[in-house]
Amino acid sequence: MASPPHLRDEIEDSLSTTVTDEQIRQLAESAKPYSVAILRWGPQRHRDGAEAIELEHQRRMVSLRADGVIAILCPVLSDTTAGIAIMTVPPDEAQHLMDADPCVQADMILCEVHPCLSFPGDTLPS
Repeated sequence: MASPPHLRDEIEDSLSTTVTDEQIRQLAESAKPYSVAILRWGPQRHRDGAEAIELEHQRRMVSLRADGVIAILCPVLSDTTAGIAIMTVPPDEAQHLMDADPCVQADMILCEVHPCLSFPGDTLPS
């Protein structure tokens, strides 16, 4: 969902921090490998028993977050995308973990895992 033009202008006008080439280089050098799991709603999203299966999916994802396997868990409010998870494990392990997810096994969610880079210490604002 795009921001209205006036809001985009306000955001652009508020970008006042000057970033040097050296700051960019230092940040790039601090990048670490992670995995990003992109979860899309599957063809069986509304199957019989979906609510109970989704509750187990949520329990599992929150458990992986509590264990530090998922660094950022981001449900997406969309008819097509279920969520995104930044995972602290290599892509093959992340894919293996996601393949065992109850919603993935029930074909309610389809999951793609990709390698990515991010910066240790990045957080979401509270």
